[in-house]
Amino acid sequence: MADNEGLLHEVADAVISCKKEKVLETVEKARAEVPPADIIEKGLSAGMNQVGVLFERGKLFLPHVMMAADAMTAGVKLLEADLPEGAEKKLGVIVNGTVEGDVHDIGKSIVSTMLQSAGFEVHDIGRDVPIRNFVEKAKETDADMIGISALMTTTLQGQRDVIELLKEEGLKSRVKVMVGGAPATQAWADKIGADCYAENASEAVAKAKEMLL
Repeated sequence: MADNEGLLHEVADAVISCKKEKVLETVEKARAEVPPADIIEKGLSAGMNQVGVLFERGKLFLPHVMMAADAMTAGVKLLEADLPEGAEKKLGVIVNGTVEGDVHDIGKSIVSTMLQSAGFEVHDIGRDVPIRNFVEKAKETDADMIGISALMTTTLQGQRDVIELLKEEGLKSRVKVMVGGAPATQAWADKIGADCYAENASEAVAKAKEMLL
């Protein structure tokens, strides 16, 4: 078991190094000894979580996050054939986007990547997204949660509008809402009736798990 832990650490470290070849090499080495689900959860995902933490501390930058996510995805693909049928069950379905009038994309993209890495099925609908599109996409994908990012005080109101539309459509009790972005706060989330507020990508993953599992 100690050997397995060592192998899983190697996989996680390879993800943190952001090098795809290294990730594939360590996954290949680990798959002879460790169940594929463990390699994904305790190796690849654990490494990706650490990448998120380092990004938030300013130790890694966006290109690193994207390279690590790419490397991690390649590692998961390598293991897909080893997984038993149905083992890749998703933790939940999340629609994630930045509200209309707001063209900021980076934070939201990192949140989507981290949620995906944690095992959620994520439908990233991009930036500058009309209010109705959030609700329509949630219906289409039978989503459990909508993540709404707003990076400017002028677009913050869009988060409230999505929630109001969910109420009008009779979906608010079924679909959780998470809000985030620089001007958003817990007090704002409470005021507009959002289910939770996340300050960063790691917190978004923790809150989504809390709400949906």
